[in-house]
Amino acid sequence: MTDTTLSNADAKPNAKSSYSRADLHQQVTDTIIAPMEAGTAPWHQPWVGGNRQPFRLPVNARTAKAYSGINILLLWCAVQSKEFASHEWATLKQWNAQKESIRKGEKGNMIVYYDTFEKEVDNEIQRIPFLKRSYVFNRCQLASYTPDESPTPPVTSLVERLENVERFVANTKATIRHQGYSACYIPSADAIHMPEKNSFINTEHSTATENYYSTLMHEMTHWSGHPNRLNRKLSGRFGDVPYAEEELIAELSAAFLCAELEITNTPKREHASYLANWLTVLKQDKHAIIAAASRASKTVEYLRGLL
Repeated sequence: MTDTTLSNADAKPNAKSSYSRADLHQQVTDTIIAPMEAGTAPWHQPWVGGNRQPFRLPVNARTAKAYSGINILLLWCAVQSKEFASHEWATLKQWNAQKESIRKGEKGNMIVYYDTFEKEVDNEIQRIPFLKRSYVFNRCQLASYTPDESPTPPVTSLVERLENVERFVANTKATIRHQGYSACYIPSADAIHMPEKNSFINTEHSTATENYYSTLMHEMTHWSGHPNRLNRKLSGRFGDVPYAEEELIAELSAAFLCAELEITNTPKREHASYLANWLTVLKQDKHAIIAAASRASKTVEYLRGLL
């Protein structure tokens, strides 16, 4: 697979950025971190997205070539945040060449590529690479685009209903809303958001049932940290120590709950994204893992006490 290489003429941005060229790497990093802060790594989720399909590799609508490297993640982030149903992208110039126009108010989605400039080093001319940004638009952003309104065939859920877990969750009286395409706990609304059960899929190491209920247990433990309940700090951001501590407590609590409720809790690929954070916390404080495990047990005890 090769990336769609854009010429300098085709690389003029269609939207202004508050980031300078010097911190373009930071902008890319921030873009990838954003969905992780919401609880979902952009390269994996155990449920299908808004187009009722697992993620597909983004392709350029003019060349039909797949994007590669960091641009895959950047465009997947856009698909997640804007719930695009298409995996086709192109620059404004490329869409215009196909007699297409962008719908008013739509903003471009950043991709990056390397260019070079010449610099004399030790009396030799060298070509120095540097990162540049460009902007592309999804097919769903075209003025001509109309969503497919044909009746969606019924989707048979792969999630088997586990009565013991359903009773456990119902007894907590937590507000759980099955909507959208992300799993998260929103403290300001005191509500857990989950994708519909029929969105969950079998993955390499877990069934759809295991993926659904282990995800729900993770969010339930965040729910327990509300000020009116166990009053844990839930306002941290990804990369902060409080955020890492809360995620570690949630992971351990979910693992304890899954064991108690006999749900297989296979580590998910996105959990590796948090390892660096967790390691930072554990290295800074040799008591951290003991404290986190203790708070996780108290969380399980609290949730069990709501029965």
